[in-house]
Amino acid sequence: MQKYKLTLIGLIVSIFVYVTTIALDLDLFEQFLLLLKNIEQYEFDELIVPLVVFFIFLYLDTRRRSKIIQVENEKLKIYKAMLISSHHILNNFIYQMDIFKLTAEDTPGFDAQTLAFYEDIVSNTSHKINSLSNLTTIDEFSIRTCVLNE
Repeated sequence: MQKYKLTLIGLIVSIFVYVTTIALDLDLFEQFLLLLKNIEQYEFDELIVPLVVFFIFLYLDTRRRSKIIQVENEKLKIYKAMLISSHHILNNFIYQMDIFKLTAEDTPGFDAQTLAFYEDIVSNTSHKINSLSNLTTIDEFSIRTCVLNE
């Protein structure tokens, strides 16, 4: 019902105008023509066609922009959903790798430098994930720059 809210309002207004013109015996079209005849002396009638053309193109442009914005919002929703899913997968992986780290720390003779390298990898990965989450402009260049510059 929300999709056709304006259509429904237009239908109700149209029915109201129709019933009012029938009940009050008004002839709106003839009154409109009379108005046009009266304003002819002011040369406003030449503006009507250009204004109608302008408003048609204004409507078309507004509708086009609305569709573009709607598509961009859908892309943003998909990006955010994919990012949340990736966070979940990567966090599970990091937690599983923490089990590996605890086992490695308890293993005698395990190289401490390798554990430090592991910590750097986990920290860098977490930082990149957070950077992707905080992007303000969602486009290919921004995403690549965010990941590659870290």
